Amino acid sequence: MPKIGTECVPGAPLIAADDALLLNLLALPTAGPLEGEPSGQVRLWEAQRAYAQAARAVGFAVEWHGTADPGDVTDDQVPASVRAAMARDPEFLKVQPSLVLRLGPQLPPESTVMFNVHMDTVAGRQPVRLEDDRFFGRGAIDAKGPAVALLAGIRSAAAADPRIGSTIGVLIQVVSGEEGGAMGVFGTRSLIEKGYTGRINIFCEPTRGRLLTRSTASMTARIAVDGADSIDDAPAAGHNASVLLGHLAGHLATTLPQYAGSGQVCVAGLETGPLHNKVYGTGQLMLNLSYGSAAEGMALERAMHDELKAGLARFRATFSGNKLLGLTAADAALITRLDWLKRGLPTLDAHDAWAEHLLTGTAGLPCWPTNEPAFTCDAIWAGDLPGGFTAVLGPGDLRRNNAHAEDEFADRAELESFAGAVTRVLTAFAAAEPPSAAAEDI
Repeated sequence: MPKIGTECVPGAPLIAADDALLLNLLALPTAGPLEGEPSGQVRLWEAQRAYAQAARAVGFAVEWHGTADPGDVTDDQVPASVRAAMARDPEFLKVQPSLVLRLGPQLPPESTVMFNVHMDTVAGRQPVRLEDDRFFGRGAIDAKGPAVALLAGIRSAAAADPRIGSTIGVLIQVVSGEEGGAMGVFGTRSLIEKGYTGRINIFCEPTRGRLLTRSTASMTARIAVDGADSIDDAPAAGHNASVLLGHLAGHLATTLPQYAGSGQVCVAGLETGPLHNKVYGTGQLMLNLSYGSAAEGMALERAMHDELKAGLARFRATFSGNKLLGLTAADAALITRLDWLKRGLPTLDAHDAWAEHLLTGTAGLPCWPTNEPAFTCDAIWAGDLPGGFTAVLGPGDLRRNNAHAEDEFADRAELESFAGAVTRVLTAFAAAEPPSAAAEDI
């Protein structure tokens, strides 16, 4: 298979055991309940145990394997969908564990590199196969393939430098709760709070082998209309939520992007009802708004409130004399409300001259272009670690490799290239002087 762009770099080979591990992981359904999977069918425990068993052959030991405490998943940063799922299903957290693996003795963070990879996937099963050095299956690129390549890269690094696993520690976080809108609140966030971090922290997501030091966060707004229904024989007698929400969707799609800065505006689902002979007075419109900094997030939140108000005013002015929509126009502001299902999440914007020189200079990782938008991932929870540097790095491309879509795949060449990048990161870290010592020599 052809190699992609910046991924044409020396790699570390995947062996037969790696192939078998990846095919096994791809065959296990690990989409969580937020993706619509019944709790009884989620096999994350089994997948993580299989991964831990393979990691033991590299020298890793299980440091921790368990689930988040329900009491730690109730604060304002927890998305409403997670809180609702926990209230609805007592098994929700029990089937979504996370795993921590450690190579070598317990060392301080300044002597440790941490890698984070998620084992949960989006919903949707597809045939699993290895064909012409291309792995097919849900999670092939996001992120079971990177998880297996990570082990191959660490194995190669430990063979090249005996300090790795002795005086240099390696942690792997294998998490759940990355997909489904959970935003890592019961996976990655919990492990970060437990202190499983390093001097360098790499989150394994598809970046085409480029080092990404930014990650957006997102907030979810719900605009709900709670009016009165009417029948098709008297359509003006009720409130038409379909027209009102459609108008607001168009208004917000036109006006909000100017406030998004480094983020994105996604005008998403609109729901009122399916029948042709009824005017629906209730419904909802969903928007997902991403942002690159706390300041941008606050500005976008204010803009959401202001533009909703402006959109309602415009609707009233446009339809106040309309025979069918006059009542809806008169009551629009009274029957419309804005709820936030998710907001207040942190972002990542990492700057560390020593770590960046090690990764891009010594290890030779290409940088993510400054003019290319970042994306949202669990790295947001490691953005403010004292004395730590966090970045995103992984094989493949979310679009090209059909992540979250049919026929998701990962090429052996891109997985091996990522494994090689992991090897270079670890050997460069093992050979580097600590930043304090380097500064004293200047």
